[in-house]
Amino acid sequence: MSAITLIVLVFMVSIPAISNIFAYPVSKKISMFISNYISGVLAPRLFSILRCYMHFYFWGYNETKSLLPKNYIIISNHQSLFDIPVFMKFLHERQVRFVAKDTLGRHVPLVSEMLRTQQHCLIPRNAKPMEAMKVVEDFGKRVADRNQVPILFPEGHRTRDGNVGTFYSAGFRKLVESSNLPVAVCALDGGYELRDLSMIFRKLRHGCYRVKVLKVYDCPKDKDEAQKILEESKVLIQTQLEEWRKLPSTEY
Repeated sequence: MSAITLIVLVFMVSIPAISNIFAYPVSKKISMFISNYISGVLAPRLFSILRCYMHFYFWGYNETKSLLPKNYIIISNHQSLFDIPVFMKFLHERQVRFVAKDTLGRHVPLVSEMLRTQQHCLIPRNAKPMEAMKVVEDFGKRVADRNQVPILFPEGHRTRDGNVGTFYSAGFRKLVESSNLPVAVCALDGGYELRDLSMIFRKLRHGCYRVKVLKVYDCPKDKDEAQKILEESKVLIQTQLEEWRKLPSTEY
């Protein structure tokens, strides 16, 4: 059944992915329709199929979303590309927008055209610091005006061992400065075991992904407050990961 399930998933993903590759250069309106389908419909369905046939559990701690204000920034640890659909499912009632390297905006099936069409924040890898910060600043103003939820991974890259790495402050400070939004800290876990295709085949069955809101901070007023939020957030997230890893995948 697992092989059949994976074939079905590949088929489900391939149709919108290929369609968007052809639609993006021709019609931004059609590409937006496909992209919204991917983020709003396809992502939740994929997790439902995985749970039914692969016993892969998604634990979104929905009760913690009561902590969230009307508009906010999310900062979270980062483990894999699956973090993107995980947050799309967890915050399915909102439009989420990610801060990512521009390499994700090219040649990544299902993801690249969606990120570009929906105007996520794609930072050029070789950009100078001032140029990168201008991209983040424009993004922060845009999501605030559109009531969208920006999601930033302060580590800047995916962890390999599942533990929380260094949180970098420059992009975070520029994002809160330009958006003037409170900061919600989230923890997620499960993606580091799905880093590549071989691990997906080995770890997907009876695996799980968890995501939870841990704390909400007021928008920091200065550099020191921003740095304090990052330092506390890293500790909060790591502590949550250690608690989760004491649990079997089928339990909260």
